[in-house]
Order: sequence, then C-alpha cells, then structure tokens
Amino acid sequence: MGMTIIVTGAMVAVACGFLGCFLILRRLAMVGDAISHAVLPGIVVAYLFSGSLESVWMLLGAAAFGLLCTFLIQTLSQQGVQHDAAISVTFTFLFAVGVIMISLFARQVHLDLDHVLYGEIAYVPFNTWTLFGWEIGPRAMWIVGAALFLSLVVVGLLYKELKVVTFDPQMAAALGIPVLLIHYVLMGLVSVTTVASFESVGAILVVAMLIVPGATAYLLTDKLEWMLAISAVVGILSSICGYWMALWLDASIAGCMTVAAGLLFILAFLFSPLHGVVTRWLVRRSLRLTTTNGEKNAP
Repeated sequence: MGMTIIVTGAMVAVACGFLGCFLILRRLAMVGDAISHAVLPGIVVAYLFSGSLESVWMLLGAAAFGLLCTFLIQTLSQQGVQHDAAISVTFTFLFAVGVIMISLFARQVHLDLDHVLYGEIAYVPFNTWTLFGWEIGPRAMWIVGAALFLSLVVVGLLYKELKVVTFDPQMAAALGIPVLLIHYVLMGLVSVTTVASFESVGAILVVAMLIVPGATAYLLTDKLEWMLAISAVVGILSSICGYWMALWLDASIAGCMTVAAGLLFILAFLFSPLHGVVTRWLVRRSLRLTTTNGEKNAP
C-alpha cells in the first residue's frame, strides 16, 4: 500500500512539475494557481451533465474552465488591467461560482470543498478500477498516469515550439509559430493535469507541486532539458521523503510531500552551484581573501 501511495505522489509531482517548468520560465506561476481553483465550476457542470464523478467529462469540464480562466486573464491584461489583478479577479470569481454551484446543485454528493481542496492520497489504494472483471489497480494512478502520458506526448511533439515561445515569443511569432495556440495548449495541459491530481493531493497541494519542483530545478540549471529532468527527480524525491516523514510524524501524507518539496527548494536556494546564497557568499569571500593576500604579497 505504501508503494502505491509513493508512486501516485511521484506521478502527480512529475506531471505537475514538468509543466510547472514552462509556467515559471514564462512568469506564469500564479496562472497555475488560478487554474487550479477556476476549474471548480467545470467539475460541477460535468457532474450535473454526466451524473458521475468518475467520468472523462470531469476532465473535459475542468479543462474547458481552465482555458476559460486563461482566456479571461489574457483578455483583461490586454485591456489594461494589471496582470496580477487580472489573475486574482478571474480565479476568485470562477472559484466562487463553483462554490455556489456546489451548494445549490451538488450538496448531496461527495463533491465538497474538502474533497476538492485537500484530497486524500492515503485512500488511493482502496479506490480501484475493474475492467472485464479484472482489477487493474488504483483509479487515481490510471488517471494521473494518463495525464502525465498526455503531457509527455504533447510536450515531446511541440518541444521546439514550446521552447521558442517560452524564451522569445516575438521571435516565435516571426518564425510563424502560432504563439497563442501554443499558449492555450500548455494551459489546457495544466488544467487536465490539475484536475487529474485533485483526488490524490487536492487543489491546494497541486499548486505546490506545479511550482516548487520547477522552481528548485530553475535554481540548479540554466538549460531547459536539464530543468525538466531535475524537476522530475525533485518530484520523486519529494514523494518518497514526504511519505516517510508522514509515517514518522503520523501526519498528512500529501502535506508532508509538499513540505519535503519545500525543504528541497530551500537546500537548492542555499547551496545551488549557480544561484545558491551560501555558494555566492563563499565565492565572494574567496575573492576577497585572494585580493587581500595579493595586496599583502605585493612589493
């Protein structure tokens, strides 16, 4: 059971961190936070149409509202509203609409705020899928795995376009790359991955997994390829260390995984060979000593 939880947590962290690298490099980290909240009305609408919490309609509904959130943020920003204000207004409005819809239409089902916000990864091994009479494993692993596979395929196919759009949108437009389409493809992947991870770790912790592994990788390398790989490694380490921390403390597993990711970020922030605070202090200290010794030894 422990291995199932660790693998599920690692898949969530890798799927979110992988996309989070692009959000960080494009200075869209808070957009991930906004999408993770704004998909709530899409989940409710999908439930009202399908009558189920386990259908692909949930992913489609969430993805639709994630794209709607992105569209509203971009439209407001282009019309002169400050970018951070556009993000705040959009996601709080859509999240509030979702809360009202739950209270009006979905009060009797297990679609409460705790389910959406916090999730519970400890229950993942007990909720399994059965196909043709055969039990094929935890449902969350299949859903998160499908979201991760989709992200890997799309990013693999559009890697060059995503890279150019991420670092130089003007150059991408000059080369004929559909910048806006690539932007919405990325936001659609973020939306699908976010809602796929809800059941395991909840919306609030998905935000951490979207940002922290990518931010840690950003401190350790200047190359996008390595940043994607390091973010995946950080996500896996966060899952493993967080699980054992939760056993030791008898605390929330998802919360401990996020704390573990935060601790890894702090280590990178302090000791990164490129941008670490302690590393830079040691380099400056070494330069001062070298300069001082040179002056003393000068004739």
